[in-house]
Amino acid sequence: MDRVRLVSSGTEACMSALRLARAFTKRAGVIKFEGCYHGHADPFLVKAGSGAATFGSPTSPGVEADHTIVLPYNDAAAFSKAMKRVGKKVAAVIVEPVAGNMGVVPPHFNANFLETLRKETRRHGSLLIFDEVITGFRSRWGGAQHYFEIEPDLTTLGKVIGGGLPLAAYGGRLDLMRLLAPEGPVYQAGTLSGNPVAVAAGLAQLRHLKSQPHIYDRIGRMTARLASALVDLGLAVGHFGSMFTPFFDPLWRTAVRHSRGIRNDDWEGTCTYGPIQNWALASKCDTRAYARFFHKMLKAGIYAPPSQFEAWFVSAAHTEADIDQTIHAVRGALKSL
Repeated sequence: MDRVRLVSSGTEACMSALRLARAFTKRAGVIKFEGCYHGHADPFLVKAGSGAATFGSPTSPGVEADHTIVLPYNDAAAFSKAMKRVGKKVAAVIVEPVAGNMGVVPPHFNANFLETLRKETRRHGSLLIFDEVITGFRSRWGGAQHYFEIEPDLTTLGKVIGGGLPLAAYGGRLDLMRLLAPEGPVYQAGTLSGNPVAVAAGLAQLRHLKSQPHIYDRIGRMTARLASALVDLGLAVGHFGSMFTPFFDPLWRTAVRHSRGIRNDDWEGTCTYGPIQNWALASKCDTRAYARFFHKMLKAGIYAPPSQFEAWFVSAAHTEADIDQTIHAVRGALKSL
């Protein structure tokens, strides 16, 4: 990124990035993908994942999203077809490069999903926004865009960059960022944006990660071991770096061992595909079974995400013994189910 603007939350970062894209392109349309969550601003809260899918409705009451087009994640053909029809009206395409809000669903390598987004946005003069609020700095220093070698026009960041305090950011090319006030006409401000306490915590976090690059290798190996063990226990698993999700899909009771999927060889254990590749498949998961599984895990001393559609994270604080304990707890929970 040539320039970065600090805000307080991922919602603000995504909302502001879209405003900037609309100002730059002089267009209103935005394309998002089913099951991807970009905060609770109106243009994004349509067929969203995360808590919106678990506790409320993926399309929240009170939302006005007349200029939002929603497409299936991992469907490059559907995206190309849509851009051919409406591309000249689209200001921005926003996507989680690795979906983390319908459970962890990596982009499909063989179908060139992210590559197609980059190619078609350039062809039609739209901007590509990568929402790396979850993936940024979590699995590697350069985020998912570094791993997949695709450079978006704008990137949104949050969570890890705050070191536990509320901090987020958006940034990108200089010609785009110069449109922001006070240098340009696009207004964005916030009383607590870039506050010194959160920034100090974030700088400490990022400096530590940069000086200790082995952290990523260690948590990547632990996550890969845990994800592989869950597949061996019969669960479908989506996995990228230090984040993963065990899916209770309709086949999980009988024959989900085929979900071992494809491993990328350039960095051991970085990415594992399961049979869940989009929201249509994720939404068919047995959420009642997952809820029972969650409570059994809690009784065994493991606090997993309470939603089937949230990501699990392995952190630098976890140990190999923690991984062993988790595998043991999963085995016991599945047996009792």
